[in-house]
Amino acid sequence: MSRFTTTLKTEQIGKWTHVLLADLVLADDDEQVITVPAGFSTDFASIRVLHNAFLFVLFALVSGYGNYAATIHDFLYTTGQVSRKAADAVLYRALRAEGVARWRAWLFWAGVRVGGVKQYIA
Repeated sequence: MSRFTTTLKTEQIGKWTHVLLADLVLADDDEQVITVPAGFSTDFASIRVLHNAFLFVLFALVSGYGNYAATIHDFLYTTGQVSRKAADAVLYRALRAEGVARWRAWLFWAGVRVGGVKQYIA
């Protein structure tokens, strides 16, 4: 099972933006060790454009959960070091490692599969 080996330490620098004060490390089952370096900026699991009812309801159900996992996912989407599909799978495993319920982790995963294509850099 995937697990975080460090603690998430951030400072809020904008309305939605946080910067990592120390490396965040996930020992992931499939992708080995993923390290998000100190100084990386994240917006956690915010959805910038809620353009349909599905995404609005989804956001309401997942908001406030999974900041560790969302940071890993933001990093993977920003760097493109793994495919979008692999990054979304890491998100699910990281959410479970963080203690997020299966049903809520699945909703996160479904949300990024439906609405994340435009945010992926690669």
